[in-house]
Amino acid sequence: MEVLIGSVVRSKAGRDKGDLFIVLAREGDYAYLANGELRKVDRPKKKKLKHLQGSGKVSEFIQNKLETVGKVTNSEVRKALAEIGG
Repeated sequence: MEVLIGSVVRSKAGRDKGDLFIVLAREGDYAYLANGELRKVDRPKKKKLKHLQGSGKVSEFIQNKLETVGKVTNSEVRKALAEIGG
């Protein structure tokens, strides 16, 4: 499953195992993740793609806002995760 910007993913490894995140950016084999609570938007978690499990869900609001404005707020990330199933 491809991990896109705005995708909701679950961590498969590390101390955040099982937590849901939204992908803010991709760089090679890495994704930058935030959940708006412990992992804020201004300091996203850099995680290898092999340590992520895609949920098949994409937050269209987050995806569109990142493409147009270039940044989102922590409250928008929390709201998107809550709506999608976090």
